[in-house]
Amino acid sequence: MTSAAAAAARASTIATAARVTAPSQAGAFARARSSVALFALMLLVTGCQEKAQSDLATVKMRLGQKTFTLEVADTPEARARGLMQRDSMPTDHGMIFVFEEARNLSFYMKNTRIPLDIIYIADTGSVISVKQMKPYDLSSTWSDGPAKWAVELNKGAAQVAGVKVGDVVEVPEGARKPR
Repeated sequence: MTSAAAAAARASTIATAARVTAPSQAGAFARARSSVALFALMLLVTGCQEKAQSDLATVKMRLGQKTFTLEVADTPEARARGLMQRDSMPTDHGMIFVFEEARNLSFYMKNTRIPLDIIYIADTGSVISVKQMKPYDLSSTWSDGPAKWAVELNKGAAQVAGVKVGDVVEVPEGARKPR
């Protein structure tokens, strides 16, 4: 149960208690119920907003038939951290890893809690591999050739978007070179 749902359940319990309590206590319970209901509503609203999950810059990038908001991992530190320690990611979000030059790349899922797709992209913009990775899997997932970029999305997002090997994508200006 989410914290917002738990707060709403508590508000319902307080409302029920107010109905079965003596009239002199009903006003106090009504005020408490209103406060709890307002708090539950605030939790629900703030919990549903999409938030940046890091301080990284983001770019919009079209992959297949969909546009994704990608966090840009363009430093050695950002590339090493990747999507570790996250419990979820919005369906239209991901991360693009930017390398200095095209080379055979491999990724693994150390401390990564969510299943992911990985799309390897050559320096020409051509998709060279689309693979899936399992949470916490320490085995390497290699590109099928030299890649300059790797994009991680929620598992299944690449297929839903229609991304396939041979597609040519345009890498946004903000993700073309590492810092």
